Amino acid sequence: MKSKKNIVFLGMMGSGKSSIGYLVSKKLNLDFFDIDQQIEKELKMKISEIFNTKGEKYFRVFEEKVSLDILKKKNSVISLGGGTFLNKNIRKIILKDHLSFWLKLSAHKLISRIKYNPKRPIAFNSTKEDLVQLIKNRSKIYSKALYKMDCDNLSKKEIVSDILNIYERNKTNN
Repeated sequence: MKSKKNIVFLGMMGSGKSSIGYLVSKKLNLDFFDIDQQIEKELKMKISEIFNTKGEKYFRVFEEKVSLDILKKKNSVISLGGGTFLNKNIRKIILKDHLSFWLKLSAHKLISRIKYNPKRPIAFNSTKEDLVQLIKNRSKIYSKALYKMDCDNLSKKEIVSDILNIYERNKTNN
C-alpha cells in the first residue's frame, strides 16, 4: 500500500534534495519531480539564465505555478528549489497535505558545496557572510517541515534509509 501523501524535500541549495529525492523515488517506485528541473524544462532556460534575463521576481512567480501544479499529484517524490518553501501558499499546502523533509546541513558544508557554483545565482553573487545570514534566515522557515534530517554526518544511503523508515511508519497512519 502506498501513502496518499507525497514526499517533499526542502532545504538550502546544495543540501542534496535532488539526489536524495531521486534515490527515494527509485526505492519506492514513485514518480520523481524536481521543481528546478521542471522550471528549466518548461522555460527552456537554466535557472541562472532566468535570474539573469528575467529576474528573481519572475522566477518566483513561475516557480509557484509549477510547484502548485506538481503538488496536486499523488504518490510522488518532489524536490523543491532552495527558495520554494519560503512561499506561504506553497508551504501551507505542503504542511497540510504532504510529508515534508528538511535536509539540513551546517553552513560550513553548504557554503563549500555552493559558493563558487555559477549554476547557483544567489550563492555565486553573495559573500560568505551573506550566505551564512541567508542560511540562518531560511532555516527558521525550513524548521517548519514535518521532519528534520541532520545530514552532516550521514551518507546518502543512511539518509535514504531513515526517510524510508519514516515513510513506512506514515503509511499506516493515513
